[in-house]
Amino acid sequence: MKIVVIGGTGLIGSKLVKRLQGKGHEVIAASPASGVNTITGEGLEKTLAGAQVVVDVANSPSFEDNAVMEFFQTSGRNLMAAEEVAGVRHHVALSVVGTERLQASGYFRAKLAQEKIIKEAKIPYTLVHSTQFFEFMFGIAQSGTEGEKVHLSPAMMQPILSDDVADALADLVLGQPRNAIVEIAGPEPIKIADAVTKYLRQIGDNREIVVDNKTRYFGALLDDTTLMPAAGVRLGAVGFSEWVKTATPPPAR
Repeated sequence: MKIVVIGGTGLIGSKLVKRLQGKGHEVIAASPASGVNTITGEGLEKTLAGAQVVVDVANSPSFEDNAVMEFFQTSGRNLMAAEEVAGVRHHVALSVVGTERLQASGYFRAKLAQEKIIKEAKIPYTLVHSTQFFEFMFGIAQSGTEGEKVHLSPAMMQPILSDDVADALADLVLGQPRNAIVEIAGPEPIKIADAVTKYLRQIGDNREIVVDNKTRYFGALLDDTTLMPAAGVRLGAVGFSEWVKTATPPPAR
């Protein structure tokens, strides 16, 4: 098949592209750097021509409320319109477990708006709701940083390794459209505060941790169910406690 991966040069996209190419498919890693811009529509018609499947793993460059809503709505509408013209048979999009429960957050309001556009289009689809990636622990820490302290929620999550996300996506991309949400998660439930603290200590970051159930997660208050998957979730192979032992600092930007 010809498969186009929107956001194909990012953390998940690059891993997915390699997996699909390894199975013998023609895979295009589409991004603004390759001349494909889902906001302006540049390059979409040419790139999608002849594609059977489109996978959208792109993320907004800004998490500011208005900017992120504009990104996901504009990108979503442009993609679905171009896919209809190209005759795409399966649209796969990566989203987040608990999106519908996180609507106090501008980011998750935008993700839900993106999902609504996908569901209302004429393209058969699969929505993949993933829990937090192991590699996102530093991002969670930074979002809760105030001065020299890191404020973290004690709520539960069930994070997943990015390689396991890519494996699950590859299987779903090559399968039949579900026209539904499929959840994926790691095998090990853990408190956000515990996971982030273990990661920070592993990389030599000894900032003071403040655990508070009023700490917001990208604008949303959490309880122990907000970020957790439902029964029947597809589980990854690697547990967080195994991964964190050899975790490294995020790449410098």
